[in-house]
Amino acid sequence: MVDSPGCDAGSLDQWLGERAVHRRTQHLERHRRVISGNDPVEIQADGIPLLNFSSNDYLGLASHPELVAALKNAADDQGVGSAASALVTGFREEHRLLEHDLAEFLQREQVLLCSSGYLANLAVATSLSGKGDVIIQDKLCHASLIDAARLSGARLCRYGHADMAALERRLSAAGEDKKLVVSDGIFSMDGDTASLEQMVALCREHRAWLAIDDAHGIGVCGPGGRGSVAAAGLNSLDVPVLVGTLGKAFGCFGAFIAGSEKLIHHLVNEARSYIYTTAMPPALAAAARAALHRVIEDEWRREHLQALIRHFRQGARRRGLVLMPSDSPIQPMIIGDSQATLDLAAHLRQQGFLVVAMRPPTVREGTSRLRVTLTATHRTTQLDALLDAIAAGTGHA
Repeated sequence: MVDSPGCDAGSLDQWLGERAVHRRTQHLERHRRVISGNDPVEIQADGIPLLNFSSNDYLGLASHPELVAALKNAADDQGVGSAASALVTGFREEHRLLEHDLAEFLQREQVLLCSSGYLANLAVATSLSGKGDVIIQDKLCHASLIDAARLSGARLCRYGHADMAALERRLSAAGEDKKLVVSDGIFSMDGDTASLEQMVALCREHRAWLAIDDAHGIGVCGPGGRGSVAAAGLNSLDVPVLVGTLGKAFGCFGAFIAGSEKLIHHLVNEARSYIYTTAMPPALAAAARAALHRVIEDEWRREHLQALIRHFRQGARRRGLVLMPSDSPIQPMIIGDSQATLDLAAHLRQQGFLVVAMRPPTVREGTSRLRVTLTATHRTTQLDALLDAIAAGTGHA
């Protein structure tokens, strides 16, 4: 909880200074790095050459020539900005085509484009729930899901991570209230996958709606890259609300909500974060369509990524390094103390690797970690070198 600075304008600087001191004493201060270069792995951070192990560009598409060409061509044809919200004059042909192609890819009736994953999750929570309703979430849900639930006005109930018995208790306690169960498909800081089949069964039993944010699954796993929901053998009847992003495996920008025609019509008319937001630039929609083509056609990228995940986990075990259980490109290693995690991340930078330290409030107190993310553009020799550096930095060499 952050105390209010009050209404005295002269006290703002003092309050900001006190907050900064608090962050520094808790080793929670954050700073941005200037990243340059268009290679997905070999980058420069603040001018220092590093191998990037902190990117969400899971398939290595962000700098793919086809995406770059699609963006340039669309910008030449339609300009840069969409110049208005979608319901005014901002909805362009590139948006329509992308929504159509994504719906076909995900085997859903319709898709609605949003300008970010945060806004997509806000659209879902605030247009499907309100005062008198209940939103039930896993305690490790992404911050955007938590914020969206709080802003909806519904009563937010949370259950222990992946604890299906606790979810059932929450559902039972909600009684006849309108219930929306929300979860990540793949959890962004732990890398594990939600128990989707059990969640579907519980939601059916208790007449609750289910929304899954599959930001880290779509493009990466499942048949044809359709994500964790498809990987579990589930469909739109099981998971009626599916949120995805274009900024991770697709290497672009923006997000989307996929579902029935009635759901999308409802969102277009009632989701304030969609209605009152400038539509994404049409050139980015064109680039995302090019990315979707690569996601569909380039199965080798997912196959290579899965091989890298296996190689990394096997290599960690051989070196005595303990990773969290994860079959996804997110491979976290809990260190615990925030300063110790920062020190290890600094050691890795000195060895030529960028692995960002994840600390509270992004993760729970006492669970600060290195969050290694793998992409289809990494090589096994690079993984081995990183593992050797981590082992040396943790006394396992």
